[in-house]
Amino acid sequence: MHTFARSADLRACVSAWRRAGARIGFVPTMGNLHAGHYSLIELAHQHVDKVVASVFVNPTQFGPTEDFASYPRTLDADRAGLAAQDCDALFAPAVDEMYPFGVAHAVRVEVPGVGDILDGAARPGHFAGVATVVAKLFNLVQPDVAVFGQKDYQQLLVIRRMTQDLRLPIEIVVAPICREANGLAMSSRNQYLTPDERERAGVIHQVLCVMRDEVHAGRARAEIETAAHATLVAAGSIPDYATIRRAADLGVPDAGDRHGLIALIATRLGRARLIDNLLLDD
Repeated sequence: MHTFARSADLRACVSAWRRAGARIGFVPTMGNLHAGHYSLIELAHQHVDKVVASVFVNPTQFGPTEDFASYPRTLDADRAGLAAQDCDALFAPAVDEMYPFGVAHAVRVEVPGVGDILDGAARPGHFAGVATVVAKLFNLVQPDVAVFGQKDYQQLLVIRRMTQDLRLPIEIVVAPICREANGLAMSSRNQYLTPDERERAGVIHQVLCVMRDEVHAGRARAEIETAAHATLVAAGSIPDYATIRRAADLGVPDAGDRHGLIALIATRLGRARLIDNLLLDD
């Protein structure tokens, strides 16, 4: 597996593959990789000839009180794991390689609407940081296919909107959520949890399943959301939201809507902020 820290070296490699007729796939990550990330690499291999992964902890998507400084960085282990998954290239740049004029003076890409609600409201500026760094990475790799996990569902919609609006010729492929034995969605931030918190965090998926069942039973959305919030609080977490939205755009559904919906939760448990979702038609 090739490993690159400089954009020019990455581009030279990808250009050679493309001249040879290869289709290119891309999996962007912030590292500290786990089975969920490796499932994205596996899915990318099903669509393309060569797979590029990136490991970059992006400062512009972290708020001033968030965990940028302490976010786990495990590049050597990530490199070994990607090689074991037959990843063809790893791009692991420094911050000044991605932001040559400095973070404060960086060009920004914003996705209004879908990027302003839910996590966009709870974490101001987060999705502008995500869209900016993904646009930069797309420009460097110029993939035919990019793979994202469903767990970060709002992020997925932001990236889709950005890709369509900027007319980027990239197919966005969605990978299903990988879960731990108790239903907790796999996340690098799960390691912030104590053993007791990790066990209690299984309530998040349980609540999503209850929300789905109650939507299908015809219960009012406001009642479902209120009950979900109360259950999360009773389990010792602090919810930012537990809500039912339209899956297509995360808009608030009409009262009679029963299909095309998604339940989403963001909640804080101990040091970790955990997100999860469930498409209600599945």
